[in-house]
Amino acid sequence: MKKIHILATGGTISARGPAGRTAGYQDGAFRIEQLLEGVEGAAALARITGEQIFTLSSEDMTGAHWLALARRINQLAEEGTADGFVVTHGTNTLEETAYFLHLTVKTDRPVVLTGSMRPATANSADGAQNLYEAIAVAASGEARGKGVLVVFSDGIYGARGVQKVNCFRPDAFNSRDFGCLGYVQDDLPVFFQTPAEDHTLRTPFQTEGLQTLPPVEIAYFYADADPCVVPLLAGRARGLVIAGAGSGQMSSPWKDAVREAARRIPVVRCSRTGSGLVGRESRDAEAGTLWGMTLPPVKARILLSLGLTVTDSREALQEFFQTY
Repeated sequence: MKKIHILATGGTISARGPAGRTAGYQDGAFRIEQLLEGVEGAAALARITGEQIFTLSSEDMTGAHWLALARRINQLAEEGTADGFVVTHGTNTLEETAYFLHLTVKTDRPVVLTGSMRPATANSADGAQNLYEAIAVAASGEARGKGVLVVFSDGIYGARGVQKVNCFRPDAFNSRDFGCLGYVQDDLPVFFQTPAEDHTLRTPFQTEGLQTLPPVEIAYFYADADPCVVPLLAGRARGLVIAGAGSGQMSSPWKDAVREAARRIPVVRCSRTGSGLVGRESRDAEAGTLWGMTLPPVKARILLSLGLTVTDSREALQEFFQTY
């Protein structure tokens, strides 16, 4: 029987609220040991151990938390004490943590994130089923080598493509254009796809020795947006991501501001739409901007930040966006 280690970080899956209700809850009321008591059949899936590495709402997740989480998984993987890992996490920034781990954990053993949209005390709590399915996927031999995964509401998603697409319903995640990698029915994962991009063991990004991550900010463009936000954010960061309209488009005043910022720091164009391709355009060469490919702004920010721990070369940073 496989050994699965759970790292609990808090979030709605650990929350208590008014009896039966789905709103008005407080995160962190239940520790991982208590959550496992409510997951029927989990002991038949794997030998399970767990630790409460953090207790926080996912909005409070920081780069320091990401570094600590990645290091802990890498430590346990190196020790060989677990065959796979599950991370319980709040849903609001789950996709960001998943992608950071996808780029920084150095193991081919399954790492699976899950959470819930409803507190453990709700009549229709979804956390126990999501946790059960996450354990089943982490214990599956088919999950090995596929990078960091997210399991939610019977779906298996790759960390690079997964996005939270609903702030209310239990079926809150999908991968937009790229679909899920597979499904889970009870204890049976079924995979239909494999991530195409490099990840985990095939990235140059390391967490050892890092105390902080290079600051990267996101500037959100909208009709008649004041371009003053661009120099403001660029002045406090080592990199900047533009959440542009359509395929990373922006107004003429914004183009001028972005061109000036790109003389000093890397600037990446992305789309605020959440799907589609932001490819190379002729004005990138003139403006000195990079293009974010299919990454949404929040994930482009993570990749640019990690990229800056390795290189300042614009050409190398662009290659990262086309590889990871």
